[in-house]
Amino acid sequence: MGSWKNLVIRIGEKCPEYGGTIDLKDHIDTCFAAVWRELDQSSHDILEFLLQCAEQLPHKAPIYGTLVGLMNLENEDFGKKIIERTHTNLQMSSKVLQPAALVVVFVTLLSSAATTVDEEKGNPAWQARADFYITCILSCLPWGGAELMEQVPEEIDRVLVGVEAYLSIRRRFADVGFSIYIDNDRTDKAVNEKDFLEDLWFRIQDLSNNGWNLDSVSRPHLSFEAQLVAGKSHDFGAIVCPEQPSLPSTSSSITFGRQKHDADLKYPQRICRLNIFPANKLEDLRPIDRFIMEEYLLDILLFLNGCRKECASYMVGLPVPFRYEYLMAETIFSQALPGAFPAVVAGAVRALFEKITELDMECRTRLVLWFSHHLSNFQFIWPWEEWAYVLDLPRWSPQRVFVQEVLEREVRLSYWEKIKQSVENAPGLEELLPPKGSPNFRYKADDSMVKPEQLALSEELNSMVRGRQTAREIISWIEENVVPVHGSDVTLEVVVQTLLNIGSKSFTHLMTVLERYGQVIAKICPDEDKQILRNAISKTYNRISDLRNEIVLLKKRVQSAEEAAIIAEAEFEKAESNLTLINGEPIVGDNPVKLKRLKSVLEKAKEEEVLARETLEAKEALLVRAIGENEALFLSLYKSFSVVLHERLAEDSSIGTFGSLGYGQAETMAVDSDEQLMMDVDKDKGDNSMPNGARGSFGYDLTEADQWGLSTLGYVKAFTRQYASEIWPHIEKIDEEILSGSVHPLFKKAIYCGLGQVAAER
Repeated sequence: MGSWKNLVIRIGEKCPEYGGTIDLKDHIDTCFAAVWRELDQSSHDILEFLLQCAEQLPHKAPIYGTLVGLMNLENEDFGKKIIERTHTNLQMSSKVLQPAALVVVFVTLLSSAATTVDEEKGNPAWQARADFYITCILSCLPWGGAELMEQVPEEIDRVLVGVEAYLSIRRRFADVGFSIYIDNDRTDKAVNEKDFLEDLWFRIQDLSNNGWNLDSVSRPHLSFEAQLVAGKSHDFGAIVCPEQPSLPSTSSSITFGRQKHDADLKYPQRICRLNIFPANKLEDLRPIDRFIMEEYLLDILLFLNGCRKECASYMVGLPVPFRYEYLMAETIFSQALPGAFPAVVAGAVRALFEKITELDMECRTRLVLWFSHHLSNFQFIWPWEEWAYVLDLPRWSPQRVFVQEVLEREVRLSYWEKIKQSVENAPGLEELLPPKGSPNFRYKADDSMVKPEQLALSEELNSMVRGRQTAREIISWIEENVVPVHGSDVTLEVVVQTLLNIGSKSFTHLMTVLERYGQVIAKICPDEDKQILRNAISKTYNRISDLRNEIVLLKKRVQSAEEAAIIAEAEFEKAESNLTLINGEPIVGDNPVKLKRLKSVLEKAKEEEVLARETLEAKEALLVRAIGENEALFLSLYKSFSVVLHERLAEDSSIGTFGSLGYGQAETMAVDSDEQLMMDVDKDKGDNSMPNGARGSFGYDLTEADQWGLSTLGYVKAFTRQYASEIWPHIEKIDEEILSGSVHPLFKKAIYCGLGQVAAER
């Protein structure tokens, strides 16, 4: 990487490139000088690299904006190109971009958003796109709001009034991180809750009331204001919002829901950060500073996730004048940084465990997956004795189920004896471990049913693997000594069973065996039907998704083949019509050799076109078949859930009022066994507090059957939400055959909520 690139990337950091000092003005001067020297030879590379850095290192965007402003002073054409290339990027120096141009962009987005949610002129099903436009407007203001209010105050005021008007007519969507259902009956609670967009609007209002002053965005351009004011500003240009999809001719809850699902997929909605810790554990930050820190962290996580060391370094070293460990844990808890704030991570786990009864089932599953993986990086060490009390809870209580699922997942990541050893301080938890599994290995020495020659083959192969012989050596042994004598079927069974038995001790052992001897399995499984085993081991994929991707590629291939055939046919016909002199006589047609070659090219092009069309038709047929199989699967699955819930869950079950149930929560908890850092937990669920470290059974009011029903309904909702894109095409049939019959009302509600619909829409 060139020296100027290093300077651009590391600007604002304490690094060798800048002599180990942090002086923003000095950094900008140094970087500007280096970039300016290379501008004539590398103008395009510099432009692209600056834009990439501004996008992927968002906390440095004001620095890059200042750098662009200085370059615009010396080369107005470069500044203009930057604006042209960032037609959708609103985060550049206000001394390069005309303030009025930004206002025009804001007004365009605002107008489109207001039209979308208008029930008469628009299509409210696409509110997700309208919300996205408003989010874009509000998200720009922390970086440029002060300058815009100074230069075009009346225009910005009109924009803010328009945003407020939009928020008054849009429909609120509740965040579901801490809810089992989207329950529109709980209106008393919803009045005091804000979704992400409303919360962001509140933060922008607070910023405006405080004179647009904030601590989390640097203002390096102020040091160069006297220079920048002389630079030429460039017009941003108008933007055109895409046309909104028209309302379906026959309006129904299903057609509305399907369009809403499509909009949500294209414009996914941000959810509010989980409030894991009590307010007194967070710095006294301004509301807008919290939003900006979340933006910094999530953007860094998105762009630098492939480079863990750089990602961690940037996340823990953001240039802000306050501490933010707890805020970082809440914002990106699932990607917590081991070692950076271990006490905070432990506290977050405990706080979430205390609130597990309120956590959405999909969130619980993700927490199980993350937590078990996190513990696998720390030798599965955890003070399990703190959670031993879950054994006294009902069998299907959320906390007991959580501990059980974590232990089951750990066994999959390690092996049974290791996990049993990890809970030795709480031996009672062994009850929640899965049964100790053992491989169903056929070729055991004490099995009299096994033929001696097959047992000898298995033992010989086992010795070869233990002796670390290569895959090539084992393949040669199989081809020369096994297949000719015993046949392919016996060979396949003996080799696969033996290799899988060797790798059965743990997941790591299995992966090692497969990586080292996967070629052996591939060699003895030449047929496609026998490759199923290898495919199941090496990868999993969504068949329908893959088929759709293949069909898109095949359609492009068909189009290319058609174009190639048309060109080849035109060239051949042109050659045929040419007059050629042969032996002094004019003959219609080009040189025979050339004609023969062109004819061959034409025939081959037509064959390619026919082959591409046949392949496309075959894939489309497979897709239709797969979709039909999916429909049968969903119908069978929902039918089974419906029958079981109807039989085991009473119509008037108390879980219908789950949202109002109160469960005791611990008031305080130990966070780290070494530091004994104390953390308070919100007492929003009652006063059943206990001394730190002392645990007992919480006041569950549900029967075991109701606890089972609650967990099962949660899984139904999570499953439906996860596969909503595949379920929507079949929703009419599911409605007709399953949900229109005698089903439990909570089962129906779980499915509708998983699809993003509430009762009012039905």
